[in-house]
Amino acid sequence: MLASAAEAAGPAAPVPTCPGWQVRDLLRHTGTVHRWATAFVTDGYTSYRPDAGEPDLDGDDLLAWFREGHGLLVAALHEAPADLECWSFLPAPSPLAFWARRQAHETAVHRADAESAAYGKPGPVAPEPAVDGIDELLSAFHARRKSRVRTANPQLLRVVATDTGDVWTVRLSQEPARTERGGEGPCDCELSGSAERLYLTLWNRLPMDAVSVTGDQALTRLWRETSGIT
Repeated sequence: MLASAAEAAGPAAPVPTCPGWQVRDLLRHTGTVHRWATAFVTDGYTSYRPDAGEPDLDGDDLLAWFREGHGLLVAALHEAPADLECWSFLPAPSPLAFWARRQAHETAVHRADAESAAYGKPGPVAPEPAVDGIDELLSAFHARRKSRVRTANPQLLRVVATDTGDVWTVRLSQEPARTERGGEGPCDCELSGSAERLYLTLWNRLPMDAVSVTGDQALTRLWRETSGIT
């Protein structure tokens, strides 16, 4: 779906959700990440290794390279043993589970970028993977020391998926965020909407008005300004 949208948009099309990028930048980045991840799965590297760098390809050659790398990633994940040992960087039941999850969301989010470039808006995300992606973002990425989503005084952000019933309570402070599943009672700000819309909004692929916001709007501005993942 990412490749199809990129092909429809053309390599020079701007990517509105990634200011400064064209579709060719999106393909080079995501394709490089796919091959980087594949190497950990196939070669079992147990420590961090940098990627091989982005290719100097464009047009049809770039699309073919992207599709090939994506196929290699999918094959590697399907063929890897359940007890695979390799480096990973977020909590997960196993290294294989980590890489499958991380690359699923890496691709889904950048698929939304390609669709925004081609069609003006991202395509659909099913509720189950959307919930999982919100979990990864809130409970794993923003629990890291490097997360910049912090507040001078303790505050509560609640996220409510109206279609699935999933709820997250995010405790913000000068330390990394702490996220709990569930939660009720007072909070400083609440975001509610379908799991799909929350997923795309929290990943900054839809504007905040794509979901319902109640409470302190400053927390939504904080999220927009500091939650980007690099």
